[in-house]
Amino acid sequence: MFERFTKDARAVVRGAVECASGDVGAEHLVLALLEREGSRASFALGALGVNGERKESVRRALGEARRRAGLSQAETDALAGLGIDVTEIVARVEEAHGAGAMSGDRRGRGGGRWSGRGRFGKDAKEVLEKALRVAVARRDRHIGDEHILLALVLRPGVSAEVLADHGVTQEALVRVLGDGAGEGEARAG
Repeated sequence: MFERFTKDARAVVRGAVECASGDVGAEHLVLALLEREGSRASFALGALGVNGERKESVRRALGEARRRAGLSQAETDALAGLGIDVTEIVARVEEAHGAGAMSGDRRGRGGGRWSGRGRFGKDAKEVLEKALRVAVARRDRHIGDEHILLALVLRPGVSAEVLADHGVTQEALVRVLGDGAGEGEARAG
């Protein structure tokens, strides 16, 4: 599948591997997209106001979710409804085991460089597979970084939640990307 990726999409995948200190997750794909310039996805993010301080806000929100062991805000709220304070749990775990103990980072295991050692987690694999389905549904020959961005907002989870909180939704992307960007994505999901 990687041979069908454009130069920009390949750069996003490499960037995600570089961002990860362990397994590559969907949030690493978002972080890599935030670093891109001059591509369709970077244009779309900029057009939706995700630039400068808003990029940093996305990074912070993803970092906070990672500290919560990848729980979305909706999941955190649901647990709060059951009387479980995730913030308190994170604080206690970090007090006992150090900052970021629940993040899942496995430093020092060889991941994090484009050496082929950074493994892709289930969520990142699902995003890349969905990017392929989005491209096919649009009848595009290649998978671009805009397909990765569309796949991220279509796949439920922390990344989609954080992007939506910053105005990056399927509807907004379809509006900005145009030329059939929305045709078939619901079927591709």
